[in-house]
Amino acid sequence: MLRLAVATQAETFERIREPLADRGIAVEALPTAERVHRLDPADGAFDVGLVHPPRLMEGGAVTARHDLSWVNDRETVLRSRNKAETYARLARADLPIPETRLVSNPVDEAALLGAVEGLDWPVVVKPNSTTRGVGVARAEDPDSFLGLTDYLGLVHDYRATGDRSFLVQEFLPDARDYRAMVLDGAYAGAVERRLPETALSAGRWKHNVHRGATATGVDLDPGLRRLAEAAADALDAALVGVDLLVSDGRAVVNETNARPTVDAATKYEPGFYDDLAALVRRTAD
Repeated sequence: MLRLAVATQAETFERIREPLADRGIAVEALPTAERVHRLDPADGAFDVGLVHPPRLMEGGAVTARHDLSWVNDRETVLRSRNKAETYARLARADLPIPETRLVSNPVDEAALLGAVEGLDWPVVVKPNSTTRGVGVARAEDPDSFLGLTDYLGLVHDYRATGDRSFLVQEFLPDARDYRAMVLDGAYAGAVERRLPETALSAGRWKHNVHRGATATGVDLDPGLRRLAEAAADALDAALVGVDLLVSDGRAVVNETNARPTVDAATKYEPGFYDDLAALVRRTAD
């Protein structure tokens, strides 16, 4: 039986274990964070990995120790994690994205105000590398925007890399939020993420599941399916979640996730696990 190393969310591990076991692939955990690692060659316990671990340094060491190939390797994960690079790649592929500017701090107040020039208020400010909506904020006017960027200047001190960059982005009001899964270049299913009405009425607007939204399986429009597939192709990602926003008849690729949580099988197209197993086997070969 092929042995698949999984260093991703517990939900994904539990959901894929039985379906892949039925297809001759043993799903086994490969924890990488918050532990001590040996660096001598491992005993060949794994044949292939699913997605590269989120901590790139530890992941690189574990990859070398186990001599692993990943369905989504470190470069794929890094491309998707770098939101500015993702947007630039999508735009280069002529795919619709929210109007976005990358701010490489430190910059002066004139440059900051220039970053919002041409955008309507409110605007979204988000770290260049974040998940689950962490650190994403909305500025309603120039004063609140400058106050927010002042705060970022105080706390964004990444000493290891010197990276203090963040994004300034147009806000799409009342957007419907979809997460489409693309597997091996083909649309594999989608969910709509939505906050409860009470939360929306209270002014909340981030539809992240980890912020209390629910994810409901949907039959995505063919045009949105093609958009998700094109985004995956632009990022050269074999297994990727593509976040789509639809507002006032306009659809954009908002973000991508090369370490996506695998949802319940009922939310995916028939044959999802057959295709995933085939992709894992091809990567192992």
